[in-house]
Amino acid sequence: MRERAPVSWVPALGGWLVLRRDLAIEVMVDADTFTVDDPRFSTGRVIGPSMLTLDGGEHGRHRAPFAGPFRQQPVRERFAEVVAHEVDRLLADIGPAAELRRSFAGPLAAAVVTHALGLRDTDTAAVLGWYDAIVAAVTEVTAGADVPPAGREAFGDLRAAIEPVIEQEPGASVLADARAAGGLVGSEVVSNAAVMLFGGIETTEGMITNAIRHLLATPDQLGLVRSDPARLPNAIDESLRLEPAAAVVDRYATTDVTLGDAAIGRGELVRVSVAAANRDPAVFADPDRFDVLRANARQHLAFARGPHVCIGVHLARLEAHTAVGGLLERFPRLRLDPERPSAPSGLVFRKPPELNVLTA
Repeated sequence: MRERAPVSWVPALGGWLVLRRDLAIEVMVDADTFTVDDPRFSTGRVIGPSMLTLDGGEHGRHRAPFAGPFRQQPVRERFAEVVAHEVDRLLADIGPAAELRRSFAGPLAAAVVTHALGLRDTDTAAVLGWYDAIVAAVTEVTAGADVPPAGREAFGDLRAAIEPVIEQEPGASVLADARAAGGLVGSEVVSNAAVMLFGGIETTEGMITNAIRHLLATPDQLGLVRSDPARLPNAIDESLRLEPAAAVVDRYATTDVTLGDAAIGRGELVRVSVAAANRDPAVFADPDRFDVLRANARQHLAFARGPHVCIGVHLARLEAHTAVGGLLERFPRLRLDPERPSAPSGLVFRKPPELNVLTA
């Protein structure tokens, strides 16, 4: 399809599927023509208007109060020590046999993002429960269902935890600073916090889990990283290319438009397959191969492009580099458990349901 009909109408989706990398970028960058600002957008239906569900001036108003703390240098200064401490703490609890998604990658992502947002007194297990329910709700809505009651309840619990934090004095947290900046009312801060919370957990957990699995499933590539740890960042980007944690992004056409050879009507769904774009053979040679030495691995679209590029990209990279690097260093015999294999799954968010390993 990518070669013969790179923008295809898919009746099961009730919309268009974009499969080629150059066309995917065109959709992501042109927010005037391909917008997220539509009442059908799945995330908006679950948590309300936010930087993820708005475009133009409103998008800028919602995103601006959070942009500064998540730039590369502030992230390193503010979170490097926190991430390293949390990785060390979690690694100390890993035994001879372990499941790494929910004993390592998920708790790390949850602990770091709750720290970043000022939810330091909130139980990590509760946060993971809210996030599970919100992600499941977004997935169900994307598949055509209504927002499930569990998703509404989880967002209500999250809102109750966030509201006291945003009323704190400026400087106490990213959320308190966002409220104090004056551009957003309390409910808008809550919706954006929910975006960062479940995005910071879901995509980071998937990024770390998928990278570990790719490395352990290809011993020759793992050997290259072990022989030169400086190759690890490129290996993680190659994992993101091959299996992006968020496999699709949705937009809606604001006008009649031609994309590739497809005549798209105003209001129609345009779904970008990040997974297909990341395996475009016109850009990535031998695209189905995991190659930690791939020179252009970082040209993947896993963090999107344009105005909705992931706001937490630098924090996600810091977590993944620290987590995977620490894991490989601590467990030189780390390998997949052959008795309990797993593979990535998911319609929107993709990762193994569990990742079982042996460490000794």
